[in-house]
Amino acid sequence: MTDEISKLKGDALLRIRDAQDESQLEELRIVFLGKKGSVSLKMRSLGKMSNDDKAKLGPVLNALKNDINQSISEKKRELRKQSIDERLKGEWIDVTQPSKERKWGTIHPVSQVTDEVVAIFSSLGFSVAEGPQIESDWYNFDALNIPPEHPARQEFDTFYIAGEQKSDRASNVLRTHTSPVQIRYMESNQMPCRIIAPGRVYRSDYDQTHTPMFHQVEGLAIDKNITMANLKWVLEEFCKAFFELEKVELRFRSSHFPFTEPSAEVDIKCSWDDGKLKVGEGSDWLEILGSGMVHPKVLEASGVDSTEYQGFAFGMGIDRIAMLKYGMPDLRSFFDNDLRWLHHYGFSTIDVPGLHSGISETAIKSTEI
Repeated sequence: MTDEISKLKGDALLRIRDAQDESQLEELRIVFLGKKGSVSLKMRSLGKMSNDDKAKLGPVLNALKNDINQSISEKKRELRKQSIDERLKGEWIDVTQPSKERKWGTIHPVSQVTDEVVAIFSSLGFSVAEGPQIESDWYNFDALNIPPEHPARQEFDTFYIAGEQKSDRASNVLRTHTSPVQIRYMESNQMPCRIIAPGRVYRSDYDQTHTPMFHQVEGLAIDKNITMANLKWVLEEFCKAFFELEKVELRFRSSHFPFTEPSAEVDIKCSWDDGKLKVGEGSDWLEILGSGMVHPKVLEASGVDSTEYQGFAFGMGIDRIAMLKYGMPDLRSFFDNDLRWLHHYGFSTIDVPGLHSGISETAIKSTEI
């Protein structure tokens, strides 16, 4: 029996060594170690042997099984290495060639300009406040001193959301400006305050310079001794930083807004050169925002004592100032999802706006109002 096992071992190891591929190795494994394999049959025959023979031949057969398994594993590694070597001989890669061009996404101009605006006003001591995009009539109109007959409250200008049937509750609206954020902030915080409220707003309008959904940023500063002079300084500092100008000239034109008194629309000096707008120089004027001193009724509606506190507010379109700064001709393109437009006007992810990139550092001053 011992001689048979030795002969079986020699035959198995020789055939494994001469195997040409992994399929042959698998066939040999079945021949020797399968259920009906040579080694398996001999191990079954141990049951018919005496205890002495079992004790003698059992370890020998187990050793044979282990030797065959080990030999198959080693041969398999050898064949795989040979296969890789053959592939390397037949395949050749020039590692000096440039890789395939990858298309990278870009930061949308609205996101970029919003970050720029936040960075500038943060340097001036303003914090960011947020609020819901679906507002009640109270926060969107009444608290802002907008009368019921005002055109902004008509359905041709504002998106209304139907309330519950048989309910006396006023319908909600998609906010038409971010001014409701100012009311909510004054209601829940102690004065004084200095905030900006960037976000989406909605109005029923659509043309080259208007879209049904757009972006605004509004500012609010409330304290005991704030005047229009402070408003003028803040807006001048913002325009110098945002448009990266050493000097800027603004014009305040008397206007009317229900939530401010006095009110002023603000123009910036500009010029047109071969159809291109240049901000900060020339003899023309371009309107960029509305502003004014907060109306006492707005303060009282927010729970602020108008005999003790006063302040200014302003609002501008983020999309509009993005168009002015980066030369985008049509506001509707902002929301068309045209990849060609996004790749052209989009920003790299490394163009992070701040005091040292994307914004003129010298134009920003962190001075108290």
